Amino acid sequence: MPNTYTWQIANMERNTSDDGVVVCHWRCEGVDGDHSASSYGTTSHTPDATAAGFVPYADLTEETVLGWVHAAVDKDTIEAGIADKIDAMANPTTATGTPWA
Repeated sequence: MPNTYTWQIANMERNTSDDGVVVCHWRCEGVDGDHSASSYGTTSHTPDATAAGFVPYADLTEETVLGWVHAAVDKDTIEAGIADKIDAMANPTTATGTPWA
């Protein structure tokens, strides 16, 4: 079963002077049915309230902010790292225990 990935914005930090977002806290979770793993990070942004594409804080959607995050991180590399974690859980190379238990 192929992994499915869910990206979400966990929190944001913004300037109180212009409501421009300066930091986005994101999380990506991967699931393969039986196992899951996630990655968490932040991206920094330099808002310009006078720019034509500036979106007021109250009008932001998670989709818009995820677009900023995906532009700032290597999405494929993050998802590949999560896939590696899931593969390691599904196919462990070490085990614990005692033979007499």
